[in-house]
Amino acid sequence: MGPDNGAGSPVPEAVRRRLLPRVARDPRSWLATALIVVIAGALRLIGLAHPRGKIFDETYYATEGQELFDHGVEWRPESDTGDFVVHPPLGKWIIGAGEWLFGRAGHGGWLTNGEFGWRIAAAVFGTLSVLILIRTARRLFGSTVLGCAAGLLLALDGMHFVLSRSALLDIFLMTFILAAFACLVMDRDQRRARWLTAMEAGLDPTAPGRAGRPRLGVPWWRLGAALMLGCAAAVKWSALWHILIFIALIVAWEVGVRRTVGARHPWRDTLLDELGWVLAVVGIIGAVYLASWTGWFLSDDGWARHHLARDLHQRELPVIGALQNLYHYHVQALNFHSGLHETHRYQSEPWQWLLLGRPVAFYYSQDGPCGAATCSAEVLLLGTPVLWWSFLPALVGLVWFGTSRRDWRALVIGLSAVAGIVPWFWYEIKDRTMFVFYALPSVPFLVLAVVYVLGAIIGPAPAARGGPVPDRRLFGTIFAALYVALVALCFAYFYPIYTGKIITYAEWSARMWLGGRWI
Repeated sequence: MGPDNGAGSPVPEAVRRRLLPRVARDPRSWLATALIVVIAGALRLIGLAHPRGKIFDETYYATEGQELFDHGVEWRPESDTGDFVVHPPLGKWIIGAGEWLFGRAGHGGWLTNGEFGWRIAAAVFGTLSVLILIRTARRLFGSTVLGCAAGLLLALDGMHFVLSRSALLDIFLMTFILAAFACLVMDRDQRRARWLTAMEAGLDPTAPGRAGRPRLGVPWWRLGAALMLGCAAAVKWSALWHILIFIALIVAWEVGVRRTVGARHPWRDTLLDELGWVLAVVGIIGAVYLASWTGWFLSDDGWARHHLARDLHQRELPVIGALQNLYHYHVQALNFHSGLHETHRYQSEPWQWLLLGRPVAFYYSQDGPCGAATCSAEVLLLGTPVLWWSFLPALVGLVWFGTSRRDWRALVIGLSAVAGIVPWFWYEIKDRTMFVFYALPSVPFLVLAVVYVLGAIIGPAPAARGGPVPDRRLFGTIFAALYVALVALCFAYFYPIYTGKIITYAEWSARMWLGGRWI
């Protein structure tokens, strides 16, 4: 194995450092985490029932969430049959759960008209995503301050904020993807810790065969990631790209740890040890996805539920027949997505998204009073400009620092960020109708890119460099603090048009920074 490191361990110190997590347990870090999460939750819950009525695509998803609880499937009242919809049901089940708990349109409940009921699930998931990002960033960067900065930036992003207060599907998709990523980061640290324990107990990774490969036990965090990815796919199919990248990360990290410890055949050993678990991940994703269609399976009225028997007059075998009918459903839904070319006032192309080239108006009213002759109240799906316009420079910095340092974190963050945007360029070629909120799953990773660059500007702690570097850290910390403060001020300035607050037309117009592109 190698020489003793002088501390009674057979593991070389360089290997030990690479196997240990970057951050130690610190119960006090939860106090800072709780403060940011409370801020995020309060922002999302205050005035949640405003505006009244269903705004933008709440018309579809809040209605379908209610229908799922009433009929088990999306429903077409005019024909009293199941309706054809093009997104899987899990996100709508989650919205419907809020309506069931807190009241729904036309049924009163705890709140008048049910707006709180159909929006509360989005607010909970939006707040939960802030918590997940804080703890994941803290683990990635080895810093509670940087972790909280990441959470605060996400909490103050206008797009994340508006979608956390609206009954659309994207906030659920994003949260499940982020939760899967968090589980995989935990899995990486856990597996490396188990390797370290095995080596300290005498394992020699250079030994041939089974003798050089430890029994690492069940990768529960990895299986948890599979569960989250299955849920993400059961909200929207666009989760596919993150699924592919995250499975690739599992393999890459397993090969990487074997190289770190000096295994002779890292790829072969990874195949022998991990192929079964990777297949289990794929199986869990598929099982969770199918489970989300339980209401459709149990119904006789779901759209195409008995396509073989009713439309083709063929025999439906138990189980297999239902799966064939579901496959037909999916083919029709895929055809719809592929052929979606209808022009929409607020559509945009992927190259415009990070530039905020075309936000989406969810709600607009000129009803007063506002103390002026003309009033405006709008809910505009607009990312916080200072934050979003720093994403592209942050990605450049991510590539620069990541390449120069050969830092795996930069690659992982970058791949996860582009997975929610780059695949949509294919549909731009196909001239498909698209909207800026399709980029939401990338936002937490774009925030991580910003925080990564801020951490690089601040520099490592003095102890990590062997001596104090007060000027670099002082100026870097001031720069980072000013940047976060500027994002907060920008968010506060745009807050009225994120929440539908009644303001004068002049005040509203002053916030239309790109003129007609934002109107």
